[in-house]
Amino acid sequence: MAVSPPSPTAWFVYLLRCQDTTFYCGIAKDLNRRLDEHNSADKGAKYTRGRRPVELVYTEEAASRAQATQREGQIKRMTRAEKMALIQTVAVK
Repeated sequence: MAVSPPSPTAWFVYLLRCQDTTFYCGIAKDLNRRLDEHNSADKGAKYTRGRRPVELVYTEEAASRAQATQREGQIKRMTRAEKMALIQTVAVK
């Protein structure tokens, strides 16, 4: 299945699986850069710093930062089982 390239103004909501199998949800404009930051020295979120390496397991595109932030909140309120079911719906490249 071909995926169209994101628009230059797109924001992404992403879900990471940490080394301790917990999940971390965030938003970013550049997913590759943000994943590198999560796995590097000082730039990652405080939560992920002690749980490296982290693996990108889910992404979805949002049209604006506001929409991405709203969706991030929805995902953060999901149970672990709901997050795992969400991950099953989409294959990450």
